[in-house]
Amino acid sequence: MKFPNFQQEKSLWRRGYRFVVGLDEVGRGALAGPVVGAAVVISPKIKNQNVRSKYKMQDLLKEIKDSKKLIPSKREDLYKILINHPNIEWGIGRVDSGMIDKINILEATKLAMERALRKIFNFQTSIFSNDVFLILDGNFKLNLNLPQKSIIRADEKILSCAMASIIAKVYRDNIMFRYHKKYPQYGFDKHKGYGTRLHFNRLYQYGPSKIHRRSFAPIKNLQK
Repeated sequence: MKFPNFQQEKSLWRRGYRFVVGLDEVGRGALAGPVVGAAVVISPKIKNQNVRSKYKMQDLLKEIKDSKKLIPSKREDLYKILINHPNIEWGIGRVDSGMIDKINILEATKLAMERALRKIFNFQTSIFSNDVFLILDGNFKLNLNLPQKSIIRADEKILSCAMASIIAKVYRDNIMFRYHKKYPQYGFDKHKGYGTRLHFNRLYQYGPSKIHRRSFAPIKNLQK
């Protein structure tokens, strides 16, 4: 099995970029709840000697995969390691269903990623454009004046993007668990807002909730 690596990050470090940022999103295809973006920066100075063995970056390389390929318990274990790792900076951005309906899901996805970036840098992009390079999972680019590269399935190939996918996935799942307590009739704890048979059955039975995306065709059709 092939695992993500950080050859892309190393190449960009050699070209002079201090901050190589891997970005991914979770929830773009869901019918309910937010879209969540995560940004991850791996330090080019890997301080393995200061980190306990199981937290070393070289050890993580053997465990990190696209979040969709990890069982939930493994994702959660890696999430705890990643958000506390001394060689990793990260940020989260979320855009809720109301804004998704206003600006469309693609723009909402970009906005979530931009918010995640600003959690790390809080910058005006023109100042940092020579230091920052973005690697996006997908086939779109952000509306920012920063060098960036879009890679299909980057979360399967690029280490920082795979890390971002894990952080975004666990973070969003936790949001959906909280929504399940508020709206238990929909089963958000099981499907996390995606269009499963259970979700559709509950939608037909109860109608959409306040966190459903009313601009999405399945919800829109229910309201006719």
